[in-house]
Amino acid sequence: MKRYICSIIIVMVVILSIGTYYVKVASSASDLPKYTFKKLEGSDKELDPVIINASLEKGRLYEPLTIESNQTTYGSEKSYFDSLSGRQDLEMERLIKEYRSFMRGKDFIDSFYEDSDFLAYASVNSGYTKSGKMEAEFDIALLEKKSKDETSFDIELPDKDRILNIDVRDVQLIHSKLQVLTIIDVNSNDDKQTKEVHLYTIDLANKKVLSDKTLLSETFKHPNQVELVMPIDVAPIQSNNMILISLVTGKYHEDGSYEEKPNESKLLSYNYETEKLETVKLPKKEKVSYDMVRGGYVDGKNLYLIEMKSDNYHIKTFDLSSQTITNDLVLDLAVHKDEQYFATVKNGKVYILLGNDRYPEEMDYKTKPPRLLIADLKTGKTLYKGETVIQSAEQKKTKNLGFYVENIEVK
Repeated sequence: MKRYICSIIIVMVVILSIGTYYVKVASSASDLPKYTFKKLEGSDKELDPVIINASLEKGRLYEPLTIESNQTTYGSEKSYFDSLSGRQDLEMERLIKEYRSFMRGKDFIDSFYEDSDFLAYASVNSGYTKSGKMEAEFDIALLEKKSKDETSFDIELPDKDRILNIDVRDVQLIHSKLQVLTIIDVNSNDDKQTKEVHLYTIDLANKKVLSDKTLLSETFKHPNQVELVMPIDVAPIQSNNMILISLVTGKYHEDGSYEEKPNESKLLSYNYETEKLETVKLPKKEKVSYDMVRGGYVDGKNLYLIEMKSDNYHIKTFDLSSQTITNDLVLDLAVHKDEQYFATVKNGKVYILLGNDRYPEEMDYKTKPPRLLIADLKTGKTLYKGETVIQSAEQKKTKNLGFYVENIEVK
């Protein structure tokens, strides 16, 4: 009898919690401004796949919001259960929707691989014992889409004692073997630091690690610094034979400032099929910097680089096979040096959103509405240009609100 009473109480608490949640939503959502994009040029249809993630500052509180299909939705307006999951990457949302059972307990889009037949997953679970010993293992899973058969297993991570931190950055399925590329911070007993790129080959049939290949190892000592950065993959879970790794070196000065050393930096490409690691030669005439590469976008064939040059934004297309700039477009978007931009490349188009000021304490960032440009990647033609506006005249009177852009996504 006590068991049933406890169950009833739990159900009542859940119902009351959900009811209270929706009452708060109803009372707060009406007070928040609704943002939309006002077209300045082009077609409104170009906005259909665009999603803007942002947040609104109201006093000392921050309210997450999304602008999608030119409509604003606040985090507090979402369903009770959707609010529990938080904000998800678009690809993660799709995978969860299509393969809910397989996706349970899995996250981080870089840990996935997908083709027409399989969905694969590889992550590293790590921690330390009370004695300070590193415990780490691979969490591997494979879904065969047609049969819906799932395979999952754990494997101990090789050489785990020398690893301080490990991040999975790419997963590929090649010749029935899972290739897991990671960036590792090596455990050190002195004042030196070592960063490495490792490629693990995992035999799915026999559930074991076949090889642990060190592609790159860099040791440095303060005030020197090494960063291993990968340009943003516009299709991170699709089959891809090549991955780019940007090695950027720099030095901290006594005043705390940081200076990059472009002459000691380099861009590398690794081909999974040929197993070759090669240096990519950046064109000197076009003055392609490693800072541009670090913030670039790659689709397996081209590296797209955004540059703030003279008065306008440029986008350069760098062909990875010929290692040449094949296109350099001037976009119809003025550069504001103190203003952040958020960008992505997809569907043969570049999307650039001008958002927050870099130094808001020195200027009134609230007077500058975020502006969006969508342009054709081949011609540079403006397909859409617009800026955010508040929908109702009453909401425009709202004071002390700060609008912060977080990122832009495209379906």
